[in-house]
Amino acid sequence: MMGRRAGRTLVFNKPYNVLPCFTDPDGRPTLGDYIDVPGVYAAGRLDRDSEGLLLLTSDGLLAHRITDPRHHLPKVYLVQVERVPDAAAMEHLRAGVVLGGVRTRPAEARLLPEAPPMPERSVPIRFRKHVPTAWLELTLREGMNRQVRRMTAAVGHPTLRLVRVAIGPITLGALLPGQWRDLTKDEAVELSRER
Repeated sequence: MMGRRAGRTLVFNKPYNVLPCFTDPDGRPTLGDYIDVPGVYAAGRLDRDSEGLLLLTSDGLLAHRITDPRHHLPKVYLVQVERVPDAAAMEHLRAGVVLGGVRTRPAEARLLPEAPPMPERSVPIRFRKHVPTAWLELTLREGMNRQVRRMTAAVGHPTLRLVRVAIGPITLGALLPGQWRDLTKDEAVELSRER
């Protein structure tokens, strides 16, 4: 019987300072230090200095659905920035920011009233006594290179810490940094249906 073999998909909480690949010639920490599952690859990027939700899959169609901006799959980030953005900066993030001559798609952006509960990071953020910080929740439907960091810098609020907490209907949940689990069948159905 030649049915389509179901791929395996993992939900991983990528720690800070871990490369989103399985090997590194320079010996830096990689996904291979945490995941020993053959045939899965990161669906999309999460830079070394970013943390949080990364999906790994052996299903090429699913990987394409996750990464192709035409599917408008929302990706939610919690972002700690320097200083407290005013209403104009927040509206600029929502309307779209010009990066390298290209305007980003409109984003959802909200200023969080307090810091979200986060596990300690292996390397603390740089702390400056006279510079307050704030946390934002940003929802994007595209994935330009280092987009969140470039957007917050463009409106005058450099990113200090960046944690992705959701991709479409899939959330980080209770996974701690370095932990992973298999995607459930229900989540796979939701992900394939998400628009």
